[in-house]
Amino acid sequence: MSIGHNGQMPLTPTWPALPQVAWSDTCATLQLWMQIVGKVRLALMPAMNHTWNVTLYPTISGLSTLPIPYGARMVQIDFDFLEHTLSVQCDDGASRTIALTPMPTAEFYRELMAALVSLDVPVRIWPMPVEVAAPIRFDRDDLHRSYDAEFVQRFWRILLQNTRVITIFRSRFRGKVSPIHLFWGALDLACTRFSGRTAPEHASVAGLPDRVTRDAYSHEVSSCGFWPGAPGIEPFFYSYAYPEPPGYAESSIAPAAAFYDSNLGEFVLPYEEMRQLADPNAALLDFLQTTYDAAANCAHWDRAALEVGALSR
Repeated sequence: MSIGHNGQMPLTPTWPALPQVAWSDTCATLQLWMQIVGKVRLALMPAMNHTWNVTLYPTISGLSTLPIPYGARMVQIDFDFLEHTLSVQCDDGASRTIALTPMPTAEFYRELMAALVSLDVPVRIWPMPVEVAAPIRFDRDDLHRSYDAEFVQRFWRILLQNTRVITIFRSRFRGKVSPIHLFWGALDLACTRFSGRTAPEHASVAGLPDRVTRDAYSHEVSSCGFWPGAPGIEPFFYSYAYPEPPGYAESSIAPAAAFYDSNLGEFVLPYEEMRQLADPNAALLDFLQTTYDAAANCAHWDRAALEVGALSR
């Protein structure tokens, strides 16, 4: 990577283009690699409400498991999308590094498992992908092998910018709210607000155990985030309410490019349209706020008690 004449890194777009067709193979491969890492976290972390124990977190250079307990030791796995490496680090200073290059998912799986064994952190995971069509066992998957470093880095930068804007939105809420975290099953970044009231039992969701779905939606939520899309589907921001209250879908929201998708049951803001706006940051913040307003107003949340500054208005 080149350095500018003033000794600084060259500037990159705040919201880079991410057309699905340009990196769909890499996106599918990266999703599987993140599932392998995420399943290591799942295997070692104590269970937490709403499966918050399994997620990954955007960092200044990639994505991280954050520290994971292994007996009295701690281990952390980090994707670095600037240097394109995967590092496994222990609290005693021992570490291993794997170069992120085009390779079969089976090879990535073997290298990570071998790195953990060499650090005396052997971990067994269920080697089947979740939430993907036609899943192949990780250790037998020679099909998914693409790694386009440029588009992987663009995806990470978008996650990081999402984190920046959603952090502002998150700070406006005093009630229970989730971290800003990446669910590696579907590869979506999410942040969820809770009303504090219990919700009706959620219907089954294909690819997920009922216990996971029903724990995730045990209480009323307004949830937002970003999804990078899939073949034939371009990336978008989303916002939904569960249970969806009457009148929600007909609510007025901003910006004008956003709309309610009746097939998905959520509001959608296409990423490409958002990044082309004069002020993308303000547009995203408007989308987050107005879709939450719709959920909270239609479901009659106690906004005075839940929102920062509401008591003084």
